[in-house]
Amino acid sequence: MDGERFALVTGAGTGIGKASALALARTGWHVALAGRRAEALEETARDIKALGRRALAAPTNVADPDAVKALFAKVEREFGRLDLLFNNAGQNAPPVPIDELTFDQWKAVVDVNLNGMFLCAQGAFGLMKRQKPQGGRIINNG
Repeated sequence: MDGERFALVTGAGTGIGKASALALARTGWHVALAGRRAEALEETARDIKALGRRALAAPTNVADPDAVKALFAKVEREFGRLDLLFNNAGQNAPPVPIDELTFDQWKAVVDVNLNGMFLCAQGAFGLMKRQKPQGGRIINNG
């Protein structure tokens, strides 16, 4: 594992998350992939493995504290460390006028975009603090 670099990308099944995970793999990183859709994560994992890198698909609801704890336990168990978190998971509100947006719809956005970012940053920080050597990078994509 010496000299190897390990990243976790949230929202890694599609879009910016998938593109970022693949870019990391192309430059030598092993990548853990978190997101809501297992099938999309598995597809990204296959693409990363085809590049000769390790990939870990971990379906996760980043708004769920227990799911995030399980995610970081899995990353630590499988990779042994984490050098980079790309906090990318996000959710949009439905395209309706604000007076028609329900509180539950609003709360779902806040839970993923804010609470999910916090929970993942917290999990990454804890792992990065425990590992030897300590440290790593956290990138929050907004």
